[in-house]
Amino acid sequence: MTRSDNDSRIDYIEFGVTDIARSKTFYGDAFGWTFTDYGSTYCEFSDGRMTGGFTTATKPTHGGPLVVLYGDDLLAMRDRVEAAGGRIVKPVFDFPGGQRFHFTDPDGYELAVWTKR
Repeated sequence: MTRSDNDSRIDYIEFGVTDIARSKTFYGDAFGWTFTDYGSTYCEFSDGRMTGGFTTATKPTHGGPLVVLYGDDLLAMRDRVEAAGGRIVKPVFDFPGGQRFHFTDPDGYELAVWTKR
């Protein structure tokens, strides 16, 4: 069996949210993501490399996989997350190869941001 270059790669992340406009504001302000609306219950986002979606058709779930973003300037990223309304749940800590922090978004999803040392 021959696999394509895109086989078995993470391709999309979908968040069930309660308020698409609030999610767009948070992720736009914190990370500069862009958005394409597809009706009142779905919005696609892009971080410039990967796409995903926000939907009100699925209830928010707390838990699941940890989505980890990369940031060149970890402290500036933390400040932007807080300014956008995120809550830091694990302050910056060292791990092999870098540093990271965890935060929750307005719907309670826990994500992390890391940087190389």
